Amino acid sequence: MEKITFSEQDIINAICIHAAFKKQLKPQDISVELMWDEEYGFSAEVHWMDRQQIFVEINMIEAIRYYLETQMQRNPYSAGIELVLDDEEGIIAHITY
Repeated sequence: MEKITFSEQDIINAICIHAAFKKQLKPQDISVELMWDEEYGFSAEVHWMDRQQIFVEINMIEAIRYYLETQMQRNPYSAGIELVLDDEEGIIAHITY
């Protein structure tokens, strides 16, 4: 079984690329802040122009799958993706094939 770990920056990049594609913008026009809350779990605050959107965990996983397919040329649907809150590294994603 192959395991890939995405850092916080990798997750932010994935969200930027995915959001830019959906909103027909450039990835550099998007800013992202990752968050974790005991009650709500993982989320990301996504900003572009004067707008804001909250990505919940499923949206974040969708963005990672999009990144796997478009940037890494990997099958995004055979990957198991788990978001993890790490004490040292922050929010990371474990991807297993």
